[in-house]
Amino acid sequence: MQWKEEFHDRTPYTIMFGPDKCGEDYKLHFIFRHKNPIIGDYDEKHAKRPEVDLKKYFNDKKTHLYTLVVKPDNTFEMLIDQTVVSQGSLLEDVIPPLNPPKEIDDPKDKKPKEWDERAKIPDPNVVEPEDWDEGGPAQIEDVNAEKPEGWLDEEPKIIPDPSAQRPLDWNDDMDGEWEAPFIPNPKCESAPGCGEWQQPMIDNPEYRGKWKPPLIENPNYQGIWKPRKIPNPHYFEDLNPFKMSPFSAIGLELWSMTSDIYFDNFIICSDKEVADRWASDSWGLKKLVASANEPGMLNQLLTAAEERPWLWVLYVLTAALPVGLLVLFCWPRKKIEEEDMEDIDFKMDDFLDPSEKEFELKKDTRENAETYEEETGKVMTEEGFEEDEESEEEGEVSQEDEQDSAIENQSSDDEMKEADEGASSGDGLKKSLRKRRVRKD
Repeated sequence: MQWKEEFHDRTPYTIMFGPDKCGEDYKLHFIFRHKNPIIGDYDEKHAKRPEVDLKKYFNDKKTHLYTLVVKPDNTFEMLIDQTVVSQGSLLEDVIPPLNPPKEIDDPKDKKPKEWDERAKIPDPNVVEPEDWDEGGPAQIEDVNAEKPEGWLDEEPKIIPDPSAQRPLDWNDDMDGEWEAPFIPNPKCESAPGCGEWQQPMIDNPEYRGKWKPPLIENPNYQGIWKPRKIPNPHYFEDLNPFKMSPFSAIGLELWSMTSDIYFDNFIICSDKEVADRWASDSWGLKKLVASANEPGMLNQLLTAAEERPWLWVLYVLTAALPVGLLVLFCWPRKKIEEEDMEDIDFKMDDFLDPSEKEFELKKDTRENAETYEEETGKVMTEEGFEEDEESEEEGEVSQEDEQDSAIENQSSDDEMKEADEGASSGDGLKKSLRKRRVRKD
């Protein structure tokens, strides 16, 4: 077990792979050490960064599976939760390039002193005007600005974090005097500003700046100087970087200020199907258990609103919007239909002449009188109601009249139907109405 004593943070590695968070920079590293076959030195080759946003994997507080696949055809894949987030070639998609260039700049070549790289030069024939005035400073205070109402002059912009506690392993001799980290002053969040208020600066409209002569083309321009190229003495070409230095141990490089971070279930194999099956039996089951224990959608919304109270406004608006649309599109419809029916009745009445309207009114009065006679047995006249005896005496006469009127009504109904079927315009409707009324008279 002698290798354990030699295994430390300076032990050379072959592959470094895993997540890394530094502030708001979220990374997934894949670094491998490549040996120069000519001089025997090792260089670190960094794979290009994934184009996927990795922030969610660091902040969702869920278990994740990180996988690196290096293939014999010199390609690689990086996966998170069995989903590819980056892929490329060991020959082309690493920094610095795997194989050095064939030619390099001659380190002994020096730029001549008389070499002129200036494409343009100041015009030597133009002189500064005697009356040139720079116009004062480039920026001046805005005299029209006023301090916003509610500005907190006595409150600092940042304050020591009152909830911060000195770490138990803090050593004043080695770490210095402990000070709480600073955080934004919470009182300033609801105020327009904190600290001493000062007039804002604006551009000086009268500023002309320091006089400079105009530029002209440089007649002696020779271009950008470059050293001459020479063959690279350390050039080599490795077409199979997949064959890396062998390794026999796994180490974890940990430096974190975040608590509750756990690592488990490491596997290194030469068959991806074995790794996938092993991941399904371990990480897959863990993910299912975690998903089953997650709170429901309602609890998640309530938890989010507790952390961000302004979400309550969004919830209320989201709930009120469908109700408002329902009332807007459904409530006025009944009223509109009633108004349309009233307009239709009014327009049908416009087809009648004043004499026909008077006739229609008399007809309605006569029908109301007949209805009243049937119900009460009394007769309605212009002077009032007669007694039942008089109505009984006239009963026989009225029965004969009713029979005659029934025959006439039947014939008038047939004519009416024919007139209605043939009427296709306002004039046809008007003629049919006149015909019905003349027949009834």
